[in-house]
Amino acid sequence: MDGSPVVGGGILLFISGSGWVKNPAAMKGLEQQVAVVTGGSRGIGRAVALRLAEAGADVAVVARSVEACAATVEGVRNLGRRAWAYAADVSQAASVEAAAEAILREAGRVDILVNNAGITRDGLLIRMSEADWDAVLDTNLKGAFLFTRAFARSMLKQRAGRIINISSVIGLIGNAGQTNYAASKAGLIGFTKSCAREFASRGVTVNAVAPGFIETDMTAVLNEEQRQAILARVPMGCLGRPEDVAHVVWFLALPESRYITGQVLTVDGGLVM
Repeated sequence: MDGSPVVGGGILLFISGSGWVKNPAAMKGLEQQVAVVTGGSRGIGRAVALRLAEAGADVAVVARSVEACAATVEGVRNLGRRAWAYAADVSQAASVEAAAEAILREAGRVDILVNNAGITRDGLLIRMSEADWDAVLDTNLKGAFLFTRAFARSMLKQRAGRIINISSVIGLIGNAGQTNYAASKAGLIGFTKSCAREFASRGVTVNAVAPGFIETDMTAVLNEEQRQAILARVPMGCLGRPEDVAHVVWFLALPESRYITGQVLTVDGGLVM
C-alpha cells in the first residue's frame, strides 16, 4: 500500500513509509474569506489566527492594544495573507462597535468570527468580589454577545457566515474556585445554541469549541502538583496544544461544514467523554 492514495472526509491522504501525510491543498478552503479573531494576541487566539491564515483567510486580530497584536499580525502576513490589528475592550459596547465598523470598512466583509477573548479571576465563591465576577462575565460572555451582534447583520445579509465561540470544558463540568469562569463558559454554550437557531435559515452557522487543559499562559502558572493532578484526569495523559483547538476551529469554518450548527466540540484529550 506504500504510496497509495486514500480519500477520507474530503481529504486526500497518502500512505508512505513514515505514515500518514496530509495533502496541503486539502488543508486550505478559506480563500477570499475574512476572519475576525478576538483575543488573538496569544495562546489559542494566535494559533487560530495563524491556522485560518494557512487555510487562505485574511485575518483581523483583536486584542486590548494594537501593540499586543503585532506578533500575530506579522505571522499572518508572513503566510501571504492580509492582516489588521484592532484594539478593543470586548466588554464595552462602544469599543466593540468602533472596532467592528473599522473592520468592515477596511476589510470589506466578515465571513468568520471567532469569539476567543477570555480572562480568569479565580477564587472561592464565598471570597469572590463582585468586581471579579463582573470582569469575567463581561469579558467572556458579554464580549461574545457584543461582537456577534456587531457582525450578525452583515453575515445574515450575505447569507453566509461562521461564528465559533471558544467555550471550555469547565463550562460543562464546573471547577472549584472558578464559579465565574464556569458560568461564563456555560453561558457561552447556551448563547451559541440560541444564536444557531436564530441564524440557521440564513446560512450562518454558530458552534462552540470547548478546550480542556491546553498549554497556554493560563496553565503555565500551575505548579507541578497541580499539573500532575490535572494529567491524572486526562485519559490521553497530556495537555493539549493551542494548535489542537485551532484545527477544530478551521474545520468548523470551512464551507463544507455548512450543515453543522449549534454544536459543542470538546478538545480535551477525553476529559469529559
